[in-house]
Amino acid sequence: MAKTLVLNIDRDDDFGRKAQVASPIIGIQNNRDAANKLGCIDAEDSDLNAIFYAISIYESLKKEGKDVEIATLCGDINVGVKSDLKLSEQLDFVIKVINAEDAILISDGAEDEYILPIIQSRLKITSIRRVNVKQSKQLEDTYYRIIKLLDEDKVKKQFFLPIALILIVWAIFAIFGMAASGFGAILFTLGIYLLIRTFNSEKKVAVIWHEFRDGLLTGRPSFYTSILAIVIIAVSLFYAYNNTFNQYQQFLDVLVLKFLAAIVWGVVAAGLLAAFGRVTDLYIREKKILWSYWVVPFSLFAFGFIGSMLFDTFGQVIWEFRNGRGFIIDSFFTLTFWGYIAAGIIIVFIGAVSYHYIKEEFIAETYERNIEEQTQNMLKHQTK
Repeated sequence: MAKTLVLNIDRDDDFGRKAQVASPIIGIQNNRDAANKLGCIDAEDSDLNAIFYAISIYESLKKEGKDVEIATLCGDINVGVKSDLKLSEQLDFVIKVINAEDAILISDGAEDEYILPIIQSRLKITSIRRVNVKQSKQLEDTYYRIIKLLDEDKVKKQFFLPIALILIVWAIFAIFGMAASGFGAILFTLGIYLLIRTFNSEKKVAVIWHEFRDGLLTGRPSFYTSILAIVIIAVSLFYAYNNTFNQYQQFLDVLVLKFLAAIVWGVVAAGLLAAFGRVTDLYIREKKILWSYWVVPFSLFAFGFIGSMLFDTFGQVIWEFRNGRGFIIDSFFTLTFWGYIAAGIIIVFIGAVSYHYIKEEFIAETYERNIEEQTQNMLKHQTK
């Protein structure tokens, strides 16, 4: 017989993170135990009020003779796709176990209600109850709120990290007497931070940081080549700025093209250094040759020849046009232009052909050797 499910949602997994309670939490006794555990650790958590409210609704429906069950679903601290996938899997499991037909949704905030469409796709929602916690005026004091916010990992990551970045960048520029330039640096830093957040690249940044730290502690070649690559890019940026800004600042499109043309070879040099360090690092640690990096120098040099010439030529054409000399395309029909383009194409062709040969000769051979070693290891284990 189908049951009504009193469904409590903890989207950021406070029960799992704070009270070490596995989810989904099914049944009245399990929910009471989970509430007691969380209450002993953090009595002011709003999820505690929500679960007790769910328990009270369950008990009142039981007294009325309703066929009802209670369950709490927990997501993940990384609220979003990851937490919603967990909640979806747990919801499917709960429905299968309980044989629920409709649900009463309990929520402690609008954030939990984002998964309402997920629940509605599986269950009929007969009621939504949102828990509003009553607080005294003393608890609403500003100092108290700030202290409590600082204790929440999610709040610290989402709100206090960008504030900390702003203060650090501004302080560094202020120390060197460049407070005016600090505003631009702050905007740049916040832009990078927002890009990382937008593309959910926090884990990738963490991996890069761990690689950086390990390289510093263990003396990996890739650490020092990466530092040199960053220095080269920084020098290239300053060089491009000094050589293009004063001359082309009145026309933004020309300035951008000339600036890009001026930094292309710096990017090529930095990329070559970084790739060399990565290949050397892997060979020293694991005695492996990273053949997939074979094509990188060819691609970088091709980009250098073609990119620098295209950016510079387009910039020159637009510069002539902006100064009232008409749309002159003679620059595209010079020996220098086509020489650079041809050099880039030939380099790419050589890289592609040589990589194809290496892939067939060496990578395939290495793959077959690895398969053979794995087979021999399996036979040894079976013999034992």
